[in-house]
Amino acid sequence: MLRLLSTLLLVALASASGQPSFRPSIRVVNGTSAVPHSWPWQALLLIEQGDWLNIYCGGTLIKHNWVLTAAHCISNEKYWVALGEHDTTVSEGSEQLIPVEAIYVHPLYNNDDASQGYDIALLKLLYNAELTDEVKLACLPPAGYILPHGTECYITGWGNLNTNGPIPDQLQQGLLPAVDHPHCTQPDWWGSAVKEIHVCAGGGYSSACYGDSGGPLNCRGVNCKWEVHGVVSFGPEICNTEKKPTVFTRVSAYIDWIIGIIGSGLECSC
Repeated sequence: MLRLLSTLLLVALASASGQPSFRPSIRVVNGTSAVPHSWPWQALLLIEQGDWLNIYCGGTLIKHNWVLTAAHCISNEKYWVALGEHDTTVSEGSEQLIPVEAIYVHPLYNNDDASQGYDIALLKLLYNAELTDEVKLACLPPAGYILPHGTECYITGWGNLNTNGPIPDQLQQGLLPAVDHPHCTQPDWWGSAVKEIHVCAGGGYSSACYGDSGGPLNCRGVNCKWEVHGVVSFGPEICNTEKKPTVFTRVSAYIDWIIGIIGSGLECSC
């Protein structure tokens, strides 16, 4: 079990209550346990509540002291980020627990309607993460890049193994092929709720659900083997709904904004 090293407080890895709309999800539906540390940029966003830290959202380590997540994951809380996690019930020796120093939410994000887009935020860590075999930087796609329909992508996160099911101890992954904009915006799919600044993936078998929010959509890359092309934003009320793919913030639409906040070029381990 993780510990708050600075204060020697036990960390309870429990599910947090969600927000009224587009609740942070904590499940990959119909996923499988990932090979330990095979997605080493995966981050776990925790909120401090008294002596406890509660799992709240996912995230992606994109620089030594910067984590990418969803804007709707942000509220008036004290946040921590866990890196190098796989099994949340045991201490594996690879975990790093770092407090968040500052939060940058996209200025155009509207918390009353996540479907309008801009559901993206950056967390500045109090100090740099140590890069190891278990903790690495994610690669991001080229600015403006659009995923071809059917591109192999995986969502990753901790959470219920099925709708209303048990929460797994180990990081889950689920195959979610990319769904292009013409398909995803059909009237019987998402229609106008999906914008050009979104990317859709999956729909019908594996999916995100209430709680995987902020986590990465890992796709076969353009410049690297894997690139993070999406940040979990929203999905249907009932998970695994046919013609209702998981909707992600399209990272390639925000490369300039990201670089403008973090101040210099992006690095990663291709």
